[in-house]
Amino acid sequence: MDWSLALQIIGTSLGLLYLWLEYRANIWLWVVGAIMPLVHGVLYLTNGIYADAAMQLYYLLAGIYGLIVWRRRPKHSVDGQIRHTPAGWYAKLFVVYALLHVALYFLLTEFTDSRVPLLDSMSTALSIVAMWMLSRKLVEQWLVWLVVDMISVGLYLYKGIPLTAGLYTLYCVLAVAGYLRWRKSACARMEAKGN
Repeated sequence: MDWSLALQIIGTSLGLLYLWLEYRANIWLWVVGAIMPLVHGVLYLTNGIYADAAMQLYYLLAGIYGLIVWRRRPKHSVDGQIRHTPAGWYAKLFVVYALLHVALYFLLTEFTDSRVPLLDSMSTALSIVAMWMLSRKLVEQWLVWLVVDMISVGLYLYKGIPLTAGLYTLYCVLAVAGYLRWRKSACARMEAKGN
């Protein structure tokens, strides 16, 4: 079996498990989220998708961080529940994204032979923001992931890793389902709080 194909199969399996756990807001998503980057890191590195490969280190650290954050917050506290992103955070999140995008684009164009620096840096910067939003259980993280997933489908098809592109196509569908589920949960909590 081709090494790239084996990595795609393992990564896809872990990715599906991760997404199911995220959809259910299950804390085990962070454990899978700390293992999956090792597989994807090797896959992306061998296919010349350098920012996404480097991003896997962030995902590993974010998985550990998310596990710590979710374990510390009592399940029934306001901080431990799914909620909407506060309106005042959007501008700050956009600034963080923009700075990351520019910095990653510079690194890719100046220090690598990447043929896809714009999309690679864009999806990576958005992923960093989305992962932080997930650690805070913010509903809108699903919308950021939807954009990342759509970019990634095209990027992975272009780079010749179709199984991973297929996984990200499924991620697009599940991002919409996850958003609807989490939005319903956040709205129900707000209604209960209002009574």
